[in-house]
Amino acid sequence: MKLQDLTIKQFLEKTAANEAVPGGGSSAALSAAIATALTEMVANLTIGKKKYVAVEERMKQIATEMSANRTYLVDDIDRDADAYRLLMDAYRLPKETEAEIALRDEKIEEATKIASLVPMEVAERAYNLLEPMMETLETGNRNAVTDGLVGLMTCRTAIMGALLNVRTNLGGIRDKAFVAEMTEKCDRMEKETLEKENRSIQWVKTML
Repeated sequence: MKLQDLTIKQFLEKTAANEAVPGGGSSAALSAAIATALTEMVANLTIGKKKYVAVEERMKQIATEMSANRTYLVDDIDRDADAYRLLMDAYRLPKETEAEIALRDEKIEEATKIASLVPMEVAERAYNLLEPMMETLETGNRNAVTDGLVGLMTCRTAIMGALLNVRTNLGGIRDKAFVAEMTEKCDRMEKETLEKENRSIQWVKTML
């Protein structure tokens, strides 16, 4: 059974068990999916309200965008776990001869890159949703503003968690150009994510 098909209780129990999967990467993807659901809820609570007729079409667009991205993010729960298993399989390859050692090193490098790229894709997808989340907060149904902020804060957790998983894997990669590119992305997204979140938190506080 896929991780995404588990009940909430089953997923939590499996996460808490003495196993490496699901771990922080799958949880980051799940957090991002939850964030899209909360934002879509705020958009849907705005649609059809006379007070918000001016933003109704935009809210419909955002609701559709969140729903589409949630589909990918739910799949990422399992993609992250699969990437980890691939890496573990590479480490289990034989290393008795020089040829085996060379092949094992090559497979480990490939698998470690994949284990970095999957959470980076999660982080980038979630990061690209921050602006529409902020827009929904500021122009959507004011009665659901705190729900929307919880969604945005959950999205921040997803981004920061996914990027942490990227950084963890970069330490084992020999390709310096790859490491430099990924590190630059991590630094930029972390900084901008925290700035956006803080801006939204402060704005919501003025609305309460």
